[in-house]
Amino acid sequence: MNAIAPGSPKRSERTPRNVPDLLLDGPDPPQRPKHPPRQSGPFGVLDIGTTKIACLIGRVESDGTPRVLGFGWQRGQGVRAGGIIDIEQAEKAIRAAVGAAEEMADTRLRSVTVNLSCGQPESRLFNVRWPVGGRAVTENDVRRVILEGRARAASEGRHIIHALPLSFACDETMDVTDPRGLFCDTLSARLHVVDALGTSLRTLTACLQRCDLGIAELVSSPMAAGIATLVEDEKQLGATVLDMGGGTTGMAVFHEGQLLHTCQIPIGGVHVTNDIARLLSTPLTHAERLKTLYGSARSIPDDEREMLPVKLVGEAEHQIAKVPRTAVVGIITPRLEETFEMVRERLDSFGTSAGARVVLTGGASQMSGVREMAAAILERQVRVGKPMQVRGLPASASGAAFATAVGLLAWAGGEGRALVDIDLDAEHSGGLLRRIVNFLRDRT
Repeated sequence: MNAIAPGSPKRSERTPRNVPDLLLDGPDPPQRPKHPPRQSGPFGVLDIGTTKIACLIGRVESDGTPRVLGFGWQRGQGVRAGGIIDIEQAEKAIRAAVGAAEEMADTRLRSVTVNLSCGQPESRLFNVRWPVGGRAVTENDVRRVILEGRARAASEGRHIIHALPLSFACDETMDVTDPRGLFCDTLSARLHVVDALGTSLRTLTACLQRCDLGIAELVSSPMAAGIATLVEDEKQLGATVLDMGGGTTGMAVFHEGQLLHTCQIPIGGVHVTNDIARLLSTPLTHAERLKTLYGSARSIPDDEREMLPVKLVGEAEHQIAKVPRTAVVGIITPRLEETFEMVRERLDSFGTSAGARVVLTGGASQMSGVREMAAAILERQVRVGKPMQVRGLPASASGAAFATAVGLLAWAGGEGRALVDIDLDAEHSGGLLRRIVNFLRDRT
C-alpha cells in the first residue's frame, strides 16, 4: 500500500488492468497467527452487502488497537443475498466506496480483507487424530493435524475459508489450548471448518480484480459481527450473534471463547421492504422510507389512528393514498416472526452450547420492537449490539449497520484469531530436503 502520488487518478477513474488469477486453483490460504506481527502500514477492509458497500482503512497503533484512517460507503448495487449478480454495477459501487476511503486516508490499497456472505457458506465440525508416538508434540504435528482436517473437509466445488482449531487433546488430557511441548501418543484436534461455493468466490475475486484489488483474506460475516459486538464474558459463557443485514441474516454461535457455528438465513431487511412495496402497491424507494420512518415489530393503540401517506405505483406524483400505520406494522411483523422462528430452530439444535443470550446487530435490528419480539420467540435474553468504539471511526459508521465492517477491521488488526502461530504452507516450502529433515527430526 503506497501513498497516492500527486496527480494520480482516483480509483473510480482508473481503468482495469490484467491481474494474475488469485483464485482458488492453488492450496488454501494459510491461517494467520492469533497475534500476528503488527502490520507495518495501513490496511483496508471491505464489507460487501446487499444494501451497502463499506470500506475502512486503518492501522494498528503502538498500543495494539486499530485506528481508522479512511472511510467510504455506497448504496449497494449489483449484490443480492450477499452474492454478486451484476459485476459491472458491483464494481462501480466498490470503486466509489474504496476510492472515498483512499482519498480520506491518502493511501492506495492493493488488497483488502473482505467479508464472506456469498457462496452458501456452511459450517462443520471435525475431530482429527494424529499419531505422535510418545514424544513431545512439535509445531509440525500441530500443522499436520490441521492440514489433515482441512483435507477431510475438502468438498468438490467448495473452498475452505476457515479451519479454526477449537481445542486439542493429548491422549486423555482434554481442552489443551497449545499442545506443543506436551508428550503424548496421539494428538487430537477439534476443528471448525467454514467453506463456500468456489464459483461464487471466483466471481467475487474477478469483481475485485476489475477494481485493481486483491483479496488479502476472506472472513465470515457473522463472525466479524461477533468480534465487533460481543464482550469477552459473552464469548466465554455462550452467546449467539444475529447479524440482520439487507439480504440475509447471519448467525454465529460463540462458546468458551470460540466460534462454534455460523450460518446464513436467506431473509433480511430487503424482504421486508419488498413485502411493503408489493402489498401496498408502492415503489420500492417509498416502501424503504415507510419501513425506516414508521416501521415497527409491535403495534400500539395509536397506530390505528395514525395515517401514513403512500405513493401508489404508476399514479401521478400528487396522488397519495392514506393507510393506517397498523397496516405497515402488520406487513412487517410476519416476516420478522418467520426470521426468528428459523433462528430458534437452529438454536434448539445446539442445546446449551448456544448460551442464554442473543445479541442483535445489523441495520434491520434497529427497528422498533425487534428486540422484544426476538426475546419472546427465542426465549432468551436479547440485547441490540453496537460495534466496539474505534478511534477515528466516523459517527455515521458507529451504528449496528456497520458491525461487520468494524469486525473486519479488528480481525485484520489481529483480534479474534485462533491459536495457531504456525505457517500451514511451511509443509510445502523448502523443497524435498527440508521435508525429509522435518520428518526425521519429529521422530527422534
